[in-house]
Amino acid sequence: MNSYDPHFESEYNLRARHPDFETYFARWQEESDKARRDLPCNLSLPYGNGPNMTLDIFPQSQGLNPVCLFIHGGYWRAMDKELFSYPAIGLNEAGVVFISINYALAPTISLDGIVEQCREAVLWVHRNAEAYGGDPTRIHISGHSAGGHLTAMMLSTNWSERGATDIKLAGGIAISGMFDLVPLIKTSINDDINLDREAALRNSPITFLPKDCPPLIAAVGAGETDEFLRQSREYTEAWNDKDGHAQYLPVPSLHHFDVILELGRSGSELNDAALAQMGV
Repeated sequence: MNSYDPHFESEYNLRARHPDFETYFARWQEESDKARRDLPCNLSLPYGNGPNMTLDIFPQSQGLNPVCLFIHGGYWRAMDKELFSYPAIGLNEAGVVFISINYALAPTISLDGIVEQCREAVLWVHRNAEAYGGDPTRIHISGHSAGGHLTAMMLSTNWSERGATDIKLAGGIAISGMFDLVPLIKTSINDDINLDREAALRNSPITFLPKDCPPLIAAVGAGETDEFLRQSREYTEAWNDKDGHAQYLPVPSLHHFDVILELGRSGSELNDAALAQMGV
């Protein structure tokens, strides 16, 4: 039997903390269905040959516009891009090309493999952005929960090592992210992602920030657990210690499952901050 750390299990097992979690999933689905129904979109385009390597694009019809590439959460083991079309409502209408990506899920793939798939998505978007009204020099990475972690991993990627010397990501919006994965080793989440200490450190972006830190928003619901607040706060501090421009944004009265809706809600503090980062 696995031995879990009671403190970290309580801090990171969010479905146990919020037994009504399915009501939020239903809301995500409803809002996402509306986005795909009401907005122009290109769905399930392949960005690679591996499992789940597809993405949805909400394009712009004129000019070259900022791009927001969104990576969904689900502790790397659940969820689908189709639940996360809704941010397009408050971003696409403001002049942003919104892209929601899929990736293969643990335990059928390792966390290292998931990170590599997301990198392939960034490379594809950089190559193809102009065809959908996007500016390849203005790609902003965003994500929620596990997607917040993957956002940070994309920001810390050395793209030159992958032959993409012209990629320079314009910013990041990590929402309720995890940047230090060591605490997850002794939780039930690790039953599926199978991290040992070496893999956790290799995938903890707080330990290897990029050489040049682009603008960053580390948002989190003010009502989230102490660990999620700590993760975002300490990542912001590390970013600013490297002379990056990072904003720690605890959103009042919200928790892990409703804070993400703010990204697509026009006029919200998070939507305003994201659009300001993107210059629209």
